[in-house]
Amino acid sequence: MARLRLAPAAAYLGVHPITLRRWADDGRVEVVWVGRERRFDTEALDAFLGVTSDVQKRREALYVRVSGSTGQGTSLSAQEAELRATSSGEVVAVFKDRASGLRENRPGLGRLLKAAANDGFTVVRVTHEDRLARFGVVWLTGLLAQCGVTVEVLHPKGSAGGREELLADFMSLVSTFAGRMYGIRSGEARRRLLAAAGTGTEPVAEPVA
Repeated sequence: MARLRLAPAAAYLGVHPITLRRWADDGRVEVVWVGRERRFDTEALDAFLGVTSDVQKRREALYVRVSGSTGQGTSLSAQEAELRATSSGEVVAVFKDRASGLRENRPGLGRLLKAAANDGFTVVRVTHEDRLARFGVVWLTGLLAQCGVTVEVLHPKGSAGGREELLADFMSLVSTFAGRMYGIRSGEARRRLLAAAGTGTEPVAEPVA
């Protein structure tokens, strides 16, 4: 934003300085007095012309998420309604996921990141921080910042998930690690059986945990 004297401001609008002075006296154009001299902010001149700068324009993307794959549609709608009701710009996109906040390959989040890289919006808004992710929010925020996008949390403190959703995410995490550990142990057992078959010896039984 720049603050112009009378003559440059008149040139900015394409009118004679006398005309701009009259408009200012009539209250049609906002004026700032610096001592005894008039000053005109370019934002006020743009508003008078009906011009909105792309830099100033706020384009919002909303991100809503629930953990369950079925049901909880009301919760998604409630999150979106709350974000729309508190919007201070143009809502250009809404991204939704029905997936745990621990999952990194969420379809809605993937589309959001792609749109951010293509300059689709300037702000991402969520109701609570854990809607964006259970862990790694700082990394996601930093990645979006590289695209010129800020993250705004409507309720900065507290968790929206509740005990049931936190428990579901925890069980998902435990199941993932248990499955990987079982796969490792099964692979070791197969290798012992193959080695025993090749030597003609009996395989050594794996101790029971």
